[in-house]
Amino acid sequence: MKFRHLTMIAAGLLLTVAAQDVASRPPSRAILTAVADSGRPPEDVARDAARKPAEILAFAGVRPGDRIAELIPGGGYYTRILARAVGPRGRIYAVVTPGQAGRPGGLDRLRAAIGNYPNVEIVVSDLGALSMAQPVDLVWTSENYHDFHNGPTANVAGLNRAVFGVLRRGGIYYVEDHSAPGTGTSATGTLHRIDPQAVRDEVAAAGFTPAGESPLLANPADPHSARSNDPSIGGHTDRFAMRFRKP
Repeated sequence: MKFRHLTMIAAGLLLTVAAQDVASRPPSRAILTAVADSGRPPEDVARDAARKPAEILAFAGVRPGDRIAELIPGGGYYTRILARAVGPRGRIYAVVTPGQAGRPGGLDRLRAAIGNYPNVEIVVSDLGALSMAQPVDLVWTSENYHDFHNGPTANVAGLNRAVFGVLRRGGIYYVEDHSAPGTGTSATGTLHRIDPQAVRDEVAAAGFTPAGESPLLANPADPHSARSNDPSIGGHTDRFAMRFRKP
């Protein structure tokens, strides 16, 4: 019994060291080159100081040659950077819902964003039924996990199971979002934030194991009481960045 206890302690220490190592990993040359891409629009570059894309990609573990599924890429801020970071041997699957794709002009902004990035492919899919022709190395969602809880057909448990299914063994699920500590999922539709613990619990329920958290995007001055896009805090919310691994 004593040996078992010591083994569990040692395993916990190893996980802590590994998480710290991931959080402090410096950006690779490929990532730095991707962020410096001259094809990025000035309005995206202006957001870099707050979003710290080089450090975040390094934390997520993005590498040349990776296959990445990016859930709900919006206007393509990260899509462009990810496409350059994985290089010509990599692939980015920009996943959008049928609702978004079916709206008139719903994909115009994204299509314009990826026009010069031939390794990006738009995939239209219900998130809970997501599938890929071959397993991916990383599934990426930035500032929209909370929205997966909103709407009459929300199925976060199904989404997380689908993410687990499309990842290769050892693959990473990266989740970044606006923080609302202690609220569970009650603020997802009102403040467009979510409790970090709710994310940990939901992702773990799908079979993932924790693989590190980063304080890069934390803002202790955020009172967590305003909507994430409120002018008083928009762009500078307290955000969490988490990695989860498929065993």
